[in-house]
Amino acid sequence: MFVHNFKYELKTLLRSKWLVLLFITTFVIIFFSGYNGQQKVSRRAADIEKINKTVNEKDQKMLQVLDSLEKGYEMNISSWRSPQRPMTIGYSYPRVAAMPPKPLSFISQGQSDLFSHYVQPRAYGDSFLFNYSELSNPVQLLFGSFDLAFVIIYIIPLIVIAFSFNIFSAEKEYGSLKLIASQPISVIKWTFQKIGIRYLWMVIITLLILVITFAFNSFDFAQHTSGFISMFLLILAYITFWFSIVFLVNIFVNNSAKNAVSLLAIWVVIILIIPATISQFGNSLYPVPSRTKLITEVREFKEEVSKKQDKILDNFLRDHPEYADNGKGTNYSFWHKYLASQDIIEDELAPLVKTYEEQLKEQQNWVKKWQYFSPAIIVQQAFNSIAGTSTLDYQSYRQQVSVYAKEWRNYFVPMLYKNEKFSTEKYENLPLFNFNSPESASVPKALIPLFIFSIGIIMIGVSIFKKKLKKGTIINM
Repeated sequence: MFVHNFKYELKTLLRSKWLVLLFITTFVIIFFSGYNGQQKVSRRAADIEKINKTVNEKDQKMLQVLDSLEKGYEMNISSWRSPQRPMTIGYSYPRVAAMPPKPLSFISQGQSDLFSHYVQPRAYGDSFLFNYSELSNPVQLLFGSFDLAFVIIYIIPLIVIAFSFNIFSAEKEYGSLKLIASQPISVIKWTFQKIGIRYLWMVIITLLILVITFAFNSFDFAQHTSGFISMFLLILAYITFWFSIVFLVNIFVNNSAKNAVSLLAIWVVIILIIPATISQFGNSLYPVPSRTKLITEVREFKEEVSKKQDKILDNFLRDHPEYADNGKGTNYSFWHKYLASQDIIEDELAPLVKTYEEQLKEQQNWVKKWQYFSPAIIVQQAFNSIAGTSTLDYQSYRQQVSVYAKEWRNYFVPMLYKNEKFSTEKYENLPLFNFNSPESASVPKALIPLFIFSIGIIMIGVSIFKKKLKKGTIINM
């Protein structure tokens, strides 16, 4: 029976040009979304490469001047700009703290539309309050990026609906269902085979187009096989979920026109209404304090601290006697007072910053808690995790940069207080930043509920199918 069903469905799909239309439509949207995502990732990688190149060029010029000064040559350069001054290096020659894209970053833009992929911590300034946000188009932020995640989550379900909304009801309306029921075959089994064949074609076409798209974008399948498999399993689970919805609606509603309307209504609820509702509740329950107010409070406190820098410096030297004068005649300048006050400023402002970050974290936890009410949120979170553009990735990046910023500043503090000069030897020991991407188990956590939803929906559909079959309403008009 399966072979007969397969041949019949294939002929039907070929005659109606559905397979050709399905391939062309899916190919265009997936290929373009992959290309569009890769272009954005390439631009970000190029930006990181460009800033690293700029830093290297500046360093080479600085090292030439530094080498000349160490050899006793006179240089036409202002004393305050001399590379032998630690604070000149600490501020004017910062390293790049970059978050390089992952091999699969092009599949989902995630949070990358909101945050920068690199910063340059300096020895002084608001190192603990880096501005990671980018100037983005608000219209683009509203509608999101046209990447592979967008296509899979939003458009693929519509294609599934169009491809199979009348897969069972059409047979009933054409009168062929009565003929099938009169044969010594199981109607339920026949229905599953019919839906399974279209599901199989959908999966094969999607996989083929994904392979073509990834190959075009120079994806290394051999080195990143696990990442591609994880992504495809996620897509497979999501397609399975929508085919199970189609099966249930075909059985429960059993009318082609009503099927289409019902499936579109379900799409709106699952894809748009539920995620928007969860997000809105999160914003209402855990409102983020005004960033403008936060910055104003920071500036006011820094102004108060600047008036007490002499006293702060005395306390700092009392706690750090190794930096005291010790009879060497050190002239404590603005920088000595400024750096001595930084730890106090950071400690005092920590509660303000913590409140701001905790509210953001609570909003994310709220979304994670309620994500299982919408498969769309589950898949989006998993895609972001695979791509390395999730909230967890950027939170980890910010924390690592914050630690590195203190390490960078503290590297110059001993030189400043001991009145030491920066040298070419010390250049080799400058702290460097290496981003460690956090491990995530989002894909297994996403696959389990998606398959559970699918199995549950199919079981409900089978139960309804059997009841209607006994009553005869599943076949008769």
